[in-house]
Amino acid sequence: MSDAPGWTSPGSQPPEQDPDRTTAPAPHQQQPQQPQPQPQPQGWTAGPGVPPQPGPQAPYGQQGPYGQQPGYGQQPPAGWGAPPPAWGPREYAAKPGVIPLRPLGLGEILDGAVSTARAHWRTVLAISLGIAVVIQLLSSVAMKLWLSENSGFAALENNPDPTTEELRDGLADLGAFSSVAGIATLIGSVLATAMLTIVVSRAVLGRSVTLGEAWDDSRRQLHRLLGLTLLTGLIVVAAVAVPVLLGVLLGSPPIAILGLIGGIVLAVWLWVRLSLAAPALMLERQGVFTALRRSYKLVSNSWWRIFGIQLLITVLVTIVAGMLDIPFTVIAEIVGSDGGFDSFISGSLSDLTWTYLLISGIGAVISSAITLPISAGVTALLYIDQRIRREALDLELARAAGITPQPGS
Repeated sequence: MSDAPGWTSPGSQPPEQDPDRTTAPAPHQQQPQQPQPQPQPQGWTAGPGVPPQPGPQAPYGQQGPYGQQPGYGQQPPAGWGAPPPAWGPREYAAKPGVIPLRPLGLGEILDGAVSTARAHWRTVLAISLGIAVVIQLLSSVAMKLWLSENSGFAALENNPDPTTEELRDGLADLGAFSSVAGIATLIGSVLATAMLTIVVSRAVLGRSVTLGEAWDDSRRQLHRLLGLTLLTGLIVVAAVAVPVLLGVLLGSPPIAILGLIGGIVLAVWLWVRLSLAAPALMLERQGVFTALRRSYKLVSNSWWRIFGIQLLITVLVTIVAGMLDIPFTVIAEIVGSDGGFDSFISGSLSDLTWTYLLISGIGAVISSAITLPISAGVTALLYIDQRIRREALDLELARAAGITPQPGS
């Protein structure tokens, strides 16, 4: 059975004698022959733009260069035209965009997310900054209306023994603020995740994308992504609430405590198993339940790896957001509140001013504009990495990018 040109396999037969030879020495007269240089098989190259060159070959049965065992005078493939290093063949992968098309490491995933934000900064900044400004604007207005000194929450904060009516008014104001801020954050997160996932998918192929193109590609899936986000949150919350509620109904505090611990563990496990559902929904145009099943399958046998990466990125993003947000909050407490430095020390929220809200809001917008692309980019690249590992997606991505692997790759 013959091999394809440029490939060798174990067990192939030695090449025949040259047909131009008319005589051959007798077996007892044969002398050891030095190996003759053989041209490289067609299609191999020593590097981009360098024509094939013949080189010395090791005799059969002896160790060839770079620790490789050549087969019958043929030189082993070097992999995409690059010579292998001393410890074995170097794995080379095409890199049309922000990541190499092969299984990724943690550093490559983080670098890919940062490179996407840097290479497509106009689109990424327009998405993340615009969404952060809208979220913070709505949250600041809601905070001024329902948590300022004229609100029921302020009366509740300053009264150690509130009446039933004051308690009801304070909780109502707190609920109104939480609802407005929560809905704004939810919708903003869905928009950012949808559009930034499209940007990352194009960046992997080395293609640019405008804000309008990202919106056109994502807007048809926004309602599904919203439903997916709500359903995932409900599943995670139920994983904690149901065991605790069961312990409470049984009237056993130990069971309730054990239920709380077990529920937290179950919630974390489910969160990781479903963490790739959003990019699956956006990039595969799946439905909500299909995307959840898709994420569950992709994460199988890789739970600890994905958990570690997601936990590390979450901690890193939280630290970066705090480093950017806390200085503005401190300045706002000292400069912008009516109580000045005393208000900062006491931590009172009842004397909020528009100056305070403006200064603290600037810090929140800056931190969100920086951390949103990193979080969305890491999740999208984790999804792509899992598909490369499990489904050889790198071959499809290479074809989509117009890359044809060379023989021996």
